[in-house]
Amino acid sequence: MKFNKVLDNIKTYEAGKPIELVVREFGIAAENVVKLASNENPIGTNPAVAEVIRENASKAHLYPDDSMFELKAALSKKYDVKDDNIIIGAGSDQVLEFISRALLDEDSSVLMSAVTFAMYEIYAKQMGAKIIRTASYEHKYDEFMEAYTMHKPKIVYLCTPNNPTGDATSKEEVLRIIEAIGKEALVVVDGAYMEYAAAKSAVYAITPSDLLGYENVIYLGTFSKAYGLGGMRVGYGIAQPSLIAELYKMRPPFNISTLSLAAAIAACKDESFVSKSITLHQEQIKRYEIFAKENRFEYIESYTNFITYLFDKTMDSTEIADALLKRGVIIRDLASYGMNAMRITIGTEKQNDIFFKQFSEVVS
Repeated sequence: MKFNKVLDNIKTYEAGKPIELVVREFGIAAENVVKLASNENPIGTNPAVAEVIRENASKAHLYPDDSMFELKAALSKKYDVKDDNIIIGAGSDQVLEFISRALLDEDSSVLMSAVTFAMYEIYAKQMGAKIIRTASYEHKYDEFMEAYTMHKPKIVYLCTPNNPTGDATSKEEVLRIIEAIGKEALVVVDGAYMEYAAAKSAVYAITPSDLLGYENVIYLGTFSKAYGLGGMRVGYGIAQPSLIAELYKMRPPFNISTLSLAAAIAACKDESFVSKSITLHQEQIKRYEIFAKENRFEYIESYTNFITYLFDKTMDSTEIADALLKRGVIIRDLASYGMNAMRITIGTEKQNDIFFKQFSEVVS
C-alpha cells in the first residue's frame, strides 16, 4: 500500500499523557496522579453544564441540530456578531483543518512564530505546504513582515496567548500586523486562551468584533479551556460571512455530538464558572512565579492557564519530566519544540502543592 508522499514529512502530534497511562506503567493509584500537562480546567466541569449533559444523555441516539442555531445565538450575543459570522468545529482544531484544506496546496506556504501550536504545521504539511517560521517565539512585527514579504504565505498564524509558551501579543501589535499583510493571505488569530489574557490585562484583550472589519481575518475560540469542556470538543471560528461560507464547504454534517452541543450552549450562557476558574488561576499562578524566583530559574510571563519554566544547561527538561512522571506528576516537556523547558498547567491548590513538593525533590 502506498500512502500520500506528504505523510513522510509529518510527525504525529503527541497529546499530554493520560492518567490511565501512568496508572498502568508505574502502578500508581489514579487518585495519586496529578495531571498538569494538557491545560484542562483544574476545577472540572461546570455543575450546571454537567446536569445538562445528564439531561440530554437519553438523546444520544439522535443527531444534533446541524444548524447549531442555539449555540450560534449564544455566541452572537456574547461577541456581538451575527449567526453567519460563525462556524462551529469539533474543537478549534477542526476549524484549523478546514482552513488548511480550503487554502493550501503544494505550491503554498504558511507563516508562524518559532514556537507555537503544533497543529498549524501538521495541517499545513498534510496539504503539502511549506512551513515558514520567524526567529522568535514572540510575535514580533519586524520578523513577521520580513518573512511575509519574502515568502508571501497563504496563511499567517497569530497565536495569542501563545501555546506552548504562554506569552501574549498586544491587540495593538496584532492589528498592526494584520493591516500590513495583503488581503490575499488569511490571518488566523487563535484566541484559545483569550479569557485568561483579557482578565490579566486589557492591553492583550482581543474580541472577534475587533477583527470583523477585515475580510481576510478569522478569530478562533474554544470551550476546552476556561469553560472546562475539553472532553466535549467544541470550538468556533468567527469571520466575515463570505469567508465562513467557504469554510462551510469543508465541514462534514453533524461535526459535533448531541451532548457536546448541549454542553456548549449551557456553558456559553453561564459566565460565572469562567470567572471562578480565572480567579483560582490568578491566585495560584503567583505561587509558580515565586517558586521560580526562589529557585533561580526563568519563566515566561503567562497570559494563559499554564506557565513555562525555562532551564539552563545544569537542568534537563526531559530528565525532570520523566522523573516527575514516575512520581505521578504529568507535565509537558518542551524538548520536542527545541526548548529546554517545561509547560505546567496551573492546577488546584492541592495539585500545585504536590507539584512543588515532587519537583523540589527531583531537582535536588
